[in-house]
Amino acid sequence: MSEQTRVPASPGSPVGEHQSVLELAHRRRNGLYLLPVLALAVAATALIGSLAGGGSRRAPAAGAAARAGAAGARTKVATADVRSPTTRAVVHEGTTAAVGGARAAAGEVRDPQEAASHPAPASALHSAAASPAKAGEAVVAAGAPSDAEVKAELEQMEAAKRVAAQRQRLSLTPVPGGESIGGNGTIPIPPNVPEVVQRVIAGANEIADFPYVYGGGHASFIDNAYDCSGSVSYALAAGGLLGQPETSGELESWGAPGPGRYITVLANPGHTYMYVDGVLYDTAGRSAVYASRWQVQPTDNSGYVVRHWPGL
Repeated sequence: MSEQTRVPASPGSPVGEHQSVLELAHRRRNGLYLLPVLALAVAATALIGSLAGGGSRRAPAAGAAARAGAAGARTKVATADVRSPTTRAVVHEGTTAAVGGARAAAGEVRDPQEAASHPAPASALHSAAASPAKAGEAVVAAGAPSDAEVKAELEQMEAAKRVAAQRQRLSLTPVPGGESIGGNGTIPIPPNVPEVVQRVIAGANEIADFPYVYGGGHASFIDNAYDCSGSVSYALAAGGLLGQPETSGELESWGAPGPGRYITVLANPGHTYMYVDGVLYDTAGRSAVYASRWQVQPTDNSGYVVRHWPGL
């Protein structure tokens, strides 16, 4: 019988059993040869995947580090005793620098008006601000006493006249070296505007003469220096119009498009400012490091997104 000829065997015959054993051994031998090949293929695939994905895994780590730095800065502000001059220096240099670095890492455009904002030197210290809600309490009392309605109305009319006269005097006497208003750097709170607007003015007054530091007011509303968007955010928060600090780029989408009757915010990716009841509130154009953010003249508004709060 030739080698090509196979003898069919019945399942129970000795020939059939011998043939089955040989075929099983043949299949097992081939399987053992394939296992190393498959293992090498799997390992090579994993290595190629790890090399290809290395860059994408490193990028989130950098973002996580930036977020961790900003979170650490917020914790530092929350736990620091800002009444101590030494602590104020640490808060001033630590939180604002950390937040400024995080914003830069996130691609935030640095304020092109920073040089015109009298950036504070490292030696400049300022006491920490109150919370925006606390600052917003310094408003003219709404309504009139029930036992003296007529008298209160007359007093409000006289107060409105005094406010108008004082604003006129302020507009004529800027501090030399810039456009900041004179006096103590604050503007009077008019009694004939909505209470929300009064609170925004009160909040703006609270930090009107604080130094400018890039990143200031972003780790926390309570800081001792504020940049352009930190300043606007603080004032808006005093009126309940903002829940957390926003960058100038984020303020481009605050509220609704167009100018407002009482409050108009102007923003672009690098700078922001606002008009409140017709008065400019801006870090750029101030007269000195501790000069007021309230300024006597309007500025060029070209190149900015115009926003307002609905109804205001």
